[in-house]
Amino acid sequence: MATQTLLLDGRTQTLIEDYVPEGEILDGLVSFFSVFSDSTRLRILSALAITELCVTDLSFVLGINQTTVSHQLRFLKNLGIVRSNRVGKVIFYSLSNDTVNDVLLKGVEFLGY
Repeated sequence: MATQTLLLDGRTQTLIEDYVPEGEILDGLVSFFSVFSDSTRLRILSALAITELCVTDLSFVLGINQTTVSHQLRFLKNLGIVRSNRVGKVIFYSLSNDTVNDVLLKGVEFLGY
């Protein structure tokens, strides 16, 4: 086998090795970004970026089956992307962190919309 000659310097190699995620951090990033790979979740997150909503209202305004909305909200809540607030018998959902909306806006900006 031929020996490869690296063109990058040792400092750059160290920076890359320190910066590129591995292990638990990589797994967390994969989970976080998987949230944005589903159109239903993106629509729900976009609506929740405007205001907190209950399942019934999300279902109505987005035209999505309530079971599907509930399933996606459970998924998002388990990842810590949304939080819930019970008021009597109604549970309202909201984004758990403004960073989620920032990621959505960066995506829109990247696409030039």
